[in-house]
Amino acid sequence: MERHTKQRQAVLDALARSGQALSPPDLLARARASVPSLNLSTVYRQIKGLQDAGRVVRVELPGQPARFEIAVPNEAAAPQGPRHGTDANTALAAHAHHPPGTAAHEAHHHHFHCVQCDRVYPIHACPGSMGNLAPPGFEVQRHDLTLRGRCASCVSGAFA
Repeated sequence: MERHTKQRQAVLDALARSGQALSPPDLLARARASVPSLNLSTVYRQIKGLQDAGRVVRVELPGQPARFEIAVPNEAAAPQGPRHGTDANTALAAHAHHPPGTAAHEAHHHHFHCVQCDRVYPIHACPGSMGNLAPPGFEVQRHDLTLRGRCASCVSGAFA
């Protein structure tokens, strides 16, 4: 049974409000708005408990420390209309290459990493199977896609 504490709620709220993947120090800075006495070791313990409960997932980018974000079930992660450049049928087909009931199927999505501000945003869309990119005779079992560039805030100059 997951224990609900004000520290755990502060960590969850900070992740939910951010809309992006956060490092533990970034998460600490945001969660301290709710619980000023929060410390980094408590944030790590809360992240571990939230991961074990399936409420938070780890985001790994090559050469970067781990970040964490709210886990999104497949139904909520499906792209919604033109904002993501796809329709519901395309979204279902894109996620079909992960077996139902697996962790990859439930939370499969990709990321955008801003090279200017270093923020990482979830992309709740998928180009689909990557099997045709593998060498002949190889079998792709999963894939991770990270787009890199500048986020809307950096492009507009709003984030300095």
